[in-house]
Amino acid sequence: MRRYQQGFTLIELVTVIVIVGILAPMTTDLITLPITSYLDMQRRTTLVDNAESTLRLMQRDIRRALPNSIRITGSGTVLELLHTSDGGRYRAKLASTGNGDILDFTSTDSRFDVIGTLISAPRGELVIYNLGQVSADAYAGTNRATLSSTSTTTSISLASAKKFPLQSPQQRFFIVDTPITYRCDTVAHTLLRYSGYGITATQSNPPSGVTGQLQANNINSCAFVYSSATATNSGLVTLQITLTDSAGESTRLVHQVHVDNAP
Repeated sequence: MRRYQQGFTLIELVTVIVIVGILAPMTTDLITLPITSYLDMQRRTTLVDNAESTLRLMQRDIRRALPNSIRITGSGTVLELLHTSDGGRYRAKLASTGNGDILDFTSTDSRFDVIGTLISAPRGELVIYNLGQVSADAYAGTNRATLSSTSTTTSISLASAKKFPLQSPQQRFFIVDTPITYRCDTVAHTLLRYSGYGITATQSNPPSGVTGQLQANNINSCAFVYSSATATNSGLVTLQITLTDSAGESTRLVHQVHVDNAP
């Protein structure tokens, strides 16, 4: 019997190669496109999370800022504020029985009673009626005094007697524990937070004597704007940062924070 050898002809092999050559790119796209999309989404999510966490921290500090203490320099890339740790009302009148220690604005005074109770024994600087102006500017020190270690939750003592220039219409006082600066460095592509340095009349860029703590990297640009309060509107801080990663992916976030301007 004659035996026949079975196999592929050259035409069949060429046909298969052509078909595989057509299907291969399609199959590759089906596999790589979802993976690429996932990596892109992961990269964008990382950028947004970094920007959001940074802006949330800035918002928290801004909401605790001493009224009229926000100032901006560096063409809108450096924001400074005085952070308050506590506050309350000082005694302006004696009790009906004649008891009490009032804060005297007619001469130097070093001690007064607190109306109510503070959260804890205060430490830091006392500020009364901060207007952010020469007559009452906490940065310049005209309405700021260092607290004594003998201060308690119900009684405030000053390290040195002081005559405060203006009374607060609501008898309010604030305790400031530290200035805070946020500095955007577009050369190093970082956003740094500085704290624990001395209060100065002139805003420093960057603050001296301390090292900034990294809040975000991949910073491409920043824009900080402060609109002070008017007769009809409260103060408003606009924070805008743009982050760009190594792949060229960018995200820009804008947050606005209302601030208390009532000293």
